[in-house]
Amino acid sequence: MDSSLAALLVIALALAGANLPFVNERLFGFVPVPAGKAAAGEPRNKAFALRLLELVVLYFVVGLVAKLLESRIGSVFVQTWEFYAVTGCMFLVLAFPGFVMRYMHKRR
Repeated sequence: MDSSLAALLVIALALAGANLPFVNERLFGFVPVPAGKAAAGEPRNKAFALRLLELVVLYFVVGLVAKLLESRIGSVFVQTWEFYAVTGCMFLVLAFPGFVMRYMHKRR
């Protein structure tokens, strides 16, 4: 796999992983959320804190996949705190469409 294909794969995986907590009501897309304080007849919603925790875990999963792809291409570069600050902010920006659809989009 060449470096441009690996970069595109990581970007696509980051986009999907950043929006996953906001587009479904299951934990990581597979595990059902335990019953919360939902009124009768209303669907159960994940708490916002659980969505943020899921977002952080998915950030590290995408980072691990990126590091594995980088190691297959060549040597892995040493990363400092600046790298993680920038990629964390980029991951939050990639999560913006899912956040808007979940919390700011008016349902009719």
